[in-house]
Amino acid sequence: MSDESTKPLRVSDADELDSVITSHDLVLVDCYTNGCALCQAIEPVVGNVARVTDATVVMVNPGDDISLVERYDIRSVPTLLLFEDGELVGRMADGFQGTEAVVQFVEGTKGE
Repeated sequence: MSDESTKPLRVSDADELDSVITSHDLVLVDCYTNGCALCQAIEPVVGNVARVTDATVVMVNPGDDISLVERYDIRSVPTLLLFEDGELVGRMADGFQGTEAVVQFVEGTKGE
């Protein structure tokens, strides 16, 4: 497993995000904002998810590209979005979740 797939990637805008989503089969997107305590708390969780699942994990601050807020209807952070083969297949916007819950989200949502 390459180091790239075991660490969350950071992207700054919709174009970068689209590039990652289209070039990987399974992508977990962590939408966060700076200064958000729950977002900081979930960062090591998504790092763990990157290590133990097949998902490519990407972190993006939708405040840096407001088009993402509207495109993905982001109403709170952290919001986790799961993409499979370029399609949005799941959303978790329940505040902080532990590693086990996020791994189940990633593995339970993807198609068999």
